[in-house]
Amino acid sequence: MNPLAQTALWSLVALPTAAGTLLTTTRRAERAAAPVSLAVAAATVVLAVVVAVARPAVAVPFMAGVDFALTVDGLAALLVPMLAVVTLLVLAAAAGEIRRSQARFHGLMLLFAASAALTVTSATLPTLLFAWEIMGAASYALIGFWWRDEDRVSAGLTAFVTTRSADLGLYVAAAAALAGGAGLALADLPHGSPGWRHVIAAGILAAALGKAAQLPLSFWLSRAMAGPSPVSALLHSAAMVAMGGYLLLRVQPLLAATGWAAPMAMWVGGLTALLLGAVAVAQRDIKQLLAASTAAQLGFVVMAAGAGTVAGGAAHLIAHAATKALLFLAAGAWLTALGTTQLAGLRGVVGRWRLVGWSATVGALALAGIPPLSLWATKDAVLAQVLEQSPWLYAVGLAASALSAAYAGKLLVVIWRRDGGDRGPMEAGRIRGLQQAPLVILAVGAAYAGLLALPPVDAAVARVAGEPGALHVSLVELAVSAVIAVVVVLLVVRRPLPEPRWALRWLGLEAAARVLIVRPTLRCAEALARFDDQVLDRGVEVISAGTLRLAGRASGVDDRWLDRAVERLAAEVRRLGQLARRPQTGQLHQYYLQAVLVLLVAVVLLVLWG
Repeated sequence: MNPLAQTALWSLVALPTAAGTLLTTTRRAERAAAPVSLAVAAATVVLAVVVAVARPAVAVPFMAGVDFALTVDGLAALLVPMLAVVTLLVLAAAAGEIRRSQARFHGLMLLFAASAALTVTSATLPTLLFAWEIMGAASYALIGFWWRDEDRVSAGLTAFVTTRSADLGLYVAAAAALAGGAGLALADLPHGSPGWRHVIAAGILAAALGKAAQLPLSFWLSRAMAGPSPVSALLHSAAMVAMGGYLLLRVQPLLAATGWAAPMAMWVGGLTALLLGAVAVAQRDIKQLLAASTAAQLGFVVMAAGAGTVAGGAAHLIAHAATKALLFLAAGAWLTALGTTQLAGLRGVVGRWRLVGWSATVGALALAGIPPLSLWATKDAVLAQVLEQSPWLYAVGLAASALSAAYAGKLLVVIWRRDGGDRGPMEAGRIRGLQQAPLVILAVGAAYAGLLALPPVDAAVARVAGEPGALHVSLVELAVSAVIAVVVVLLVVRRPLPEPRWALRWLGLEAAARVLIVRPTLRCAEALARFDDQVLDRGVEVISAGTLRLAGRASGVDDRWLDRAVERLAAEVRRLGQLARRPQTGQLHQYYLQAVLVLLVAVVLLVLWG
């Protein structure tokens, strides 16, 4: 193995981690924060390309029988450069948007990106758990970044606790892997004993679906929109949410080995794509619309993992990363200029900021699945494999694709059509150049990333992902998808889309979680607290009072009897000592006399008892 490539792999994680820790903990780094962050991110892009080409593997002993190991296989080689490039572009936009607490912000973003890179390259469950925990903690700090606002902190806590609850599945999976003899290497998980294999799959499935904001835990993604727009851009595109889908792609052989986990993943992904697509259509806030669309689009990645097309899922992840980072950064730019993310306040913004508007238009068209833009081809690469598994699920996927076109068309209508009485854009602020430049690059990615799922590039992608010849889409499937997208967008442009009010509040998922989980948990905690106060505490107090009384009585016995007995014994010993000291005169003739007496006594005793 090339030592330079191994060093590059360690540096891919260590460099942003060290820089992020330094920036987060140093108060005097405000002016240097953005330049340092961008320099580190640029270096990480170079390192990502190096490790993607060389594909090194490194490991150090971690605990008995398992290493802290990183590896870059075909899947990681596809996703690591995407993660690094998106991180760089998001940090560049953040340098133009975030003007306060820059050191803390850029430091946390680097830590967030480093944890995502460690997740992608993890080869063992301990490594994955380490990365998973840091990623969750960093997301909490970033969502609640403006910590003086209690609502934002509460939103961060909701996202953290929800995903944290699902993360417990990874610990269950690790325990089951040890119990089943599979070991803790991710590649060995499918080889565990049949019974424990199901537990491993269930644990990983729960953790990944929670991170990917799939049903029924999708609501945390809505609360995560309280964070700064660059946080949303990275969280939705290349880190956190995307890592849930990535993990299922990584353990796809395990899902297939159980017999039930793969179909379950497909149906959960399909239903999420469908229902969260309806949620996106109902939203009146651009960030909420994009958040719901993220859960819906990740549903296609989850379907890919269940259907066994790792290459198709990876291609969709890459295309979605470019598209979603672009749209969230555009939303952040408009928020900076207009002070709102409400769709009603964004009417006609393309005419005011043409570069931002045209870039966002490319992203929205890609999100709609309009050919030849990226998500059109990558989505169909997934659905083509789903069709081989279940025609019914393929129909669900087509319906979800139609909803994608509907909410993307809704966004296009808003940003292009300006009402006569709307003066919002005329009272606008300024969008800095740093906020606009990354959008152009991301727009190129959103336009052309679909080539990953089209000939001749698709064969190379499938070969890199370890699935030679598996990535293929027929012209009929592409044509059907394209017709659906174009027709739906034209319908939305011609006539306002009816909003499904039942989906406006994210299907009531958060309210249901409060009723079914939060409130019973709090009531149980309150009951346990009362039991603790009224039973356990009182029991402890009674025992302690009894112990004190017993100790008092024991003290009396000690003083009255034991001490006196000891004193009497000591007095008798003292008297015996005085008696024994009398013969010790130092006169030699007295010692002879004593010896003669002892001998006489001995002779008498021998005579009497002999």
